[in-house]
Amino acid sequence: MTLKEDKNKIKNGLYIVSTPIGNLRDITLRALDVLKKSDFILCEDTRISKRLLSHYEIHTKLISNYKFNETKNLEKVVNIINEGQIVSLISDAGTPIISDPGRLLINRCIDEKILIVPIPGPSALTASISISSFSDQFYFHGFLSDKLNSIRKEFDIFRNLKCSIIFFISAQKLNKRFEIIKEFFLDREILICREITKIHENFYRGKV
Repeated sequence: MTLKEDKNKIKNGLYIVSTPIGNLRDITLRALDVLKKSDFILCEDTRISKRLLSHYEIHTKLISNYKFNETKNLEKVVNIINEGQIVSLISDAGTPIISDPGRLLINRCIDEKILIVPIPGPSALTASISISSFSDQFYFHGFLSDKLNSIRKEFDIFRNLKCSIIFFISAQKLNKRFEIIKEFFLDREILICREITKIHENFYRGKV
């Protein structure tokens, strides 16, 4: 084996691979290399993942891994890795695990002393804070609850935070939640990032 070939070899284990949040060109060369060399790729929606993988002519076998079957997949995936194979985990968009399935597998791999490697890349979280002009000290909450009482409890805590506050919410739900947002954050600056990196990308700035 030549030195060049040895450098290109990756160890067996679990690779947490970041994928584009919209624009398919927003993927690293290293991410493409790892996905091509993986024996299996865990993904949320195989239809969404196939679009990305087909674009880059990656034919690695896919295993569907979403909120309601990730527990069922644990033994299977751990056994695959322990057999000396390489498994990558991707989400539908962005950096896996953050508000997405995968934490159960991470914990299991830690228990099994399996190698876990992050392959950094796109993230809606860092993309939004980078253009906000707000404090780079921030609290990330993830998706807001669907229940108004829970949102009130969350916002009652949030409003005392002096840092930037980031949460995910769909456009439809945001329109329905503006009254409660005004109730708690009327004088604060707000940045709404919509369709980041996509054709219809928009950013709305101003006071709540």
